[in-house]
Amino acid sequence: MKIITRLKWAQWLCLAGLALAVLMMVGATRQVRQELMRNARAAEIVSGVMSLRYLSLEYAQNQERRAQVQWQLRKESLQGLLLRDALFDRAEDERLLRSLQQNVPLLARHFSELVLVRQELRGAPDKTDVLRQLEARLFGQLMSRTQDMIGDADELARRSREGVLAAQQQASMVAAGLGLLLVLTVLGALAMTMRSVAHPLERLRRAAEQVGEGRLDFRVNMKAVDEVGELAHAFDSMTERLRATTVSRDELVHANAALHAEMAERQGAELKVQAQLARLSLLHQMTRSIGERQDLRSILQVLVRSLEDQLPVDFACVFLLQDGVLEASCVGLGNALLPGELALKEGAQVSIDNNGLSRCVKGQLVYEPDIGGAEFPFPRRLARGGLGSLVLAPLQAESVVFGVLAVARNAPHAFASGECEFLRQLSEHAALAARQAQLYGALQQAYHTLHATQQSVTREERLRALGQMASGIAHDINNAISPVALYTESLLETEQGLSPAGRSNLQVIARAIDDVAATVARMRELYRRREPQVELGPLSLNVLAQQVVDLTRARWSDMPQQRGVVISMKLELAPGLPSIMGVDSEIREALTNLVFNAVDAMPDGGALTLRTRSTGEHALVDVIDSGVGMDEATRRHCLDPFFTTKGERGSGLGLATVNSMAERHSAVVQVQSALGAGTTVSLAFPLPQAHASMPPLEEPAARVPVAEPMRLLVIDDDPAVLASMRAILQRDGHVVVAADGGAAGIEQFRAAQASSQPFDAVFSDLGMPHVDGRKVAASIKELSPGTPVILVTGWGQRLIPEGDVEAKPASVDEVLSKPPRVRELREVLLKVNKVGYSPVHD
Repeated sequence: MKIITRLKWAQWLCLAGLALAVLMMVGATRQVRQELMRNARAAEIVSGVMSLRYLSLEYAQNQERRAQVQWQLRKESLQGLLLRDALFDRAEDERLLRSLQQNVPLLARHFSELVLVRQELRGAPDKTDVLRQLEARLFGQLMSRTQDMIGDADELARRSREGVLAAQQQASMVAAGLGLLLVLTVLGALAMTMRSVAHPLERLRRAAEQVGEGRLDFRVNMKAVDEVGELAHAFDSMTERLRATTVSRDELVHANAALHAEMAERQGAELKVQAQLARLSLLHQMTRSIGERQDLRSILQVLVRSLEDQLPVDFACVFLLQDGVLEASCVGLGNALLPGELALKEGAQVSIDNNGLSRCVKGQLVYEPDIGGAEFPFPRRLARGGLGSLVLAPLQAESVVFGVLAVARNAPHAFASGECEFLRQLSEHAALAARQAQLYGALQQAYHTLHATQQSVTREERLRALGQMASGIAHDINNAISPVALYTESLLETEQGLSPAGRSNLQVIARAIDDVAATVARMRELYRRREPQVELGPLSLNVLAQQVVDLTRARWSDMPQQRGVVISMKLELAPGLPSIMGVDSEIREALTNLVFNAVDAMPDGGALTLRTRSTGEHALVDVIDSGVGMDEATRRHCLDPFFTTKGERGSGLGLATVNSMAERHSAVVQVQSALGAGTTVSLAFPLPQAHASMPPLEEPAARVPVAEPMRLLVIDDDPAVLASMRAILQRDGHVVVAADGGAAGIEQFRAAQASSQPFDAVFSDLGMPHVDGRKVAASIKELSPGTPVILVTGWGQRLIPEGDVEAKPASVDEVLSKPPRVRELREVLLKVNKVGYSPVHD
């Protein structure tokens, strides 16, 4: 019979025995489980009966309602246990169970009678003796009945325990029988295996040993017809063929030795190649990790951590060359394991010559296999910390060494030549990455600098264009408001019959003209610092806020009402607000711009509030609206010149002008806004150390005396300005001759000189077509060097002579800004009349 057939029979036999064992164990387990359930049920019944007895005693002693209720509940629970599914199927168990079921109602009746007797005792005190005897008899019957039930329940529990023991014994016997069956089965299988397989294989093993020793004439001669027998016949055939073709044993020995030597050599080479591939892979991985970083600090940290984790090493540190010494820039985690006084801290410096590091700084890899006897302080320090071997690799880029990589291990001679070469290559890659990081940082810094410079140049160019535009329109604006200023001032001075309201309105107009003139003169402040001659005076923010409300009333009250929109203005002025130092026209104009912006932000109406307050160090004025508000991006750029959200309606200069004013006054502009929540713009002015006294709301200026009557020539190309100046000067008693344009003015002056009726002074506009004010002044000085020439210009105090930005033309004696004031006209005429002018010399 074949061995495989025998093994299959043994397999089926084992499976059958296993199935039988499983069935028997399942049956025994089920029986044990059932007996355990009976035992648990019996224990519950015993517990229920004992509880009834205990509750009966408690009720007899205390007569509490609680004990009565608990007794009833426990009785019902016990009845439920006795009537539950039939676990007790043996005859004796069923008898005990029926006895318990019959005793429960009797017990309940006795308890009910006891309860009734107790109640009757409380209701009939005259029958106490009889009821007491009846109570004692009932209590005795109750105790006797519960005692009988306890006995039955104990008997039932005892029988269930015996059943559990019997089931456990039966299960143990089944397990023992199954174990014996399993042992017999295993022994039979082993015996069959030994007889059919082990012994024939042993014969084959001995035959192989004999043939291996060179006895090729050995034969197995096995008669079996199974697989082992077939193997034995094949073995005998193989030895027969070997005997015919084999060589001598010595040749086999030499060939075998050569083969073993070649295998050992190939295995060694393979191990070296694998180690080299592993180091190359590690080098690639670490180089890739280093290359992903852009800053030198991150590159050095990755280098040190990777060496500690993946090479690995017990200590790693990178030194950077700083002013001829090496400074610890990045120290690995292994440094923390060194004793406290030996641990190397970042920033610690190590001298080069005193520690034998000069070779490494020159670009050579230095390997110290045993630093225990080192003569230099740095290796000795590492040796005292428990380290044994040290490698120093230079960090070199573009033939310049800028650092040193130091790695160490605890054991001496711990670095192989391949690892030293790996560290040399890694240091080259790390140095290249560090150099690239430095170049990247320098390039990024250069880019930021270039971007900032570009923005600065762009801003300067825009401001230069703004200055050119402002310079161009200043003359026209000043010419337009000059007649208004002169006539307003004349009315306030000469018309004594004005009503208080009319005079107040004229004062507001005069103040507005002053602000417009100051605004035109200050338009260049957007691109040029404030002139040092501008003087700051004490101001009251409360007064300025009240003036701004009056000045802008038409914008926030009358104009919106024409569109059916209501804007409510509210003033919240802090009492006793300290004064600030500033220019009233500039601050008033800034607040006016803020009010206009607030009105534009409330197209459907709302609340507008001007509030003043003090923080102790600053005086603040807030302009608060309940308008549409701004998003965060708009809020960040709202102070930039030319930035506007009004489209073609806006110039983008309103808040920029406010910001320029704040910078000139060392103030701070704060903008708080959110979409749909309105906007609050706060101007915080620093308070002076000593508060100046506050000027009154309207401080009348002292009247300037009028000069003696003079013969005057007024030259201008604007008829309105010409008419207004002639009217004002004539009102002061002067003889005024008006000339339309520069050429006509020169002819008038020449004719007056020829008629022996010369002019005492000449007023000339600066900006006129064909012949401007400079040419007029030069021509007049040629005809009469002693005649004063007063230039009236819409460009303010800054004349721009050819080749000189700051100087006044030599032919001009005085300069007045448009719009001229009556006071200024009188002052300059007093000056030229009192001082007199001699010929002007360069």
